[in-house]
Amino acid sequence: MPPNKPIAKKPMDTRIAAAKVLAAVLRKGQSLTAALNQYSPEVVERDQGLLQELCFGVARYAPRYEIVAQHLLSTPIKAKEAEITALLYLGFYQLEHTRIPDHAAINSVVEATKALKKNWATGLLNGVLRRFNRERVEPAESAAPAPYSKEDQYIYAHPQWLINMLRKAWPESWPAILTGNNQHPPLTLRINQQHINRADYAAQFDLPHHLNAHSQQALTLTKAADVTSFPGYNEGWFAVQDEAAQLCANLLDLAPAQRVLDACCAPGGKTCHILEHQPALAELVALDVDGQRMERVGQNLARLGLHATLKVADAGDTSAWWDGTQFDRILLDAPCSATGVIRRHPDIKLLRRADDIAKLAELQQQLLAALWPTLAPGGRLLYATCSVLPRENEKSVQKFLAATPDAQHISITDVAWGAERPVGRQLFPQENGHDGFYYCILSKSNAA
Repeated sequence: MPPNKPIAKKPMDTRIAAAKVLAAVLRKGQSLTAALNQYSPEVVERDQGLLQELCFGVARYAPRYEIVAQHLLSTPIKAKEAEITALLYLGFYQLEHTRIPDHAAINSVVEATKALKKNWATGLLNGVLRRFNRERVEPAESAAPAPYSKEDQYIYAHPQWLINMLRKAWPESWPAILTGNNQHPPLTLRINQQHINRADYAAQFDLPHHLNAHSQQALTLTKAADVTSFPGYNEGWFAVQDEAAQLCANLLDLAPAQRVLDACCAPGGKTCHILEHQPALAELVALDVDGQRMERVGQNLARLGLHATLKVADAGDTSAWWDGTQFDRILLDAPCSATGVIRRHPDIKLLRRADDIAKLAELQQQLLAALWPTLAPGGRLLYATCSVLPRENEKSVQKFLAATPDAQHISITDVAWGAERPVGRQLFPQENGHDGFYYCILSKSNAA
């Protein structure tokens, strides 16, 4: 008799998978990317794009849906029932932001609730979603229907603590920052000029795009697409990188024979750009504490035909990785709240807390203090974050400068990007353009 064939595993329903992904973010604090990587293979391939759209969409508007749920529910859903909260938010999102017919949007959530054996919640979600659908106002008609007209968290779909911080930091531009965070991010390429210049690449590129103004290597697509099908992918002609992140190579003022450190380097976009920008460096040491993410650094370098010295270690523990030879240039892409890239990672709205900012600022001080002795006299350290919060940016640098006599600030001039700050320059997310970012250049005195 032939051996028994293994029973094929039944694919997971897309809404159930979305509920599990979002519950992992809401309850376990897992990143959206990690949760999607776990559950996406469980869904049939043709629905994996829908799963990603639903999960990213719900995460983007979750702070708004929290307010809606508070208004419509007589009793809050218990924290342990994160899958039910996720399904409720999923229903709100489908009704507001997809072309799924209203009855199908509601029914898909109710059926998923039954499949999860949460029958106690089927009537609850059915009733709440039907009421929401009766009372809702199309987003294009009004930013805030009457019950929520004074709720900033509803209007801007951000946690209130972050709204408060941004309003205080940027009293004139905070609404634009929040609105920018809710946009879909563009797909930007960095053209590897060691292989082909941007104009020549654009000439053979048949998808709608525009050439960016601030980085001479940047090309932004009008719509997202599969980059592995683009001309020159396997040959290393380009990499995916936001325009703001592409500004670092110029700011480092690289020259042949320099020894450069890229601290906190994963996933390696800036590492690769540094080597493309100045291929005659004596050495580039790429350092990160996360071994798995460092594997991606190695993969990116290999595809682009580049080489760096890779080290897995805590940048702040120099005794574990530094050989005592000082660097001419250091890029410190410091750990931060990532509030400048929320449109790419909307789960930041769910994972970050107000007290994280002070902790991150303290970590930044520790890293600056630890790395400064590794910089040679006359050398340059470029401090960078993808944050729009001054506590992590200019205030963090100012605190370090006040405590470090041989550190000087170098103004970033003759550029058309960002807003000049007391130290450094701040970029905010731009529609069809760059993310939010901060850069500041520090130099080390030649004096003994």
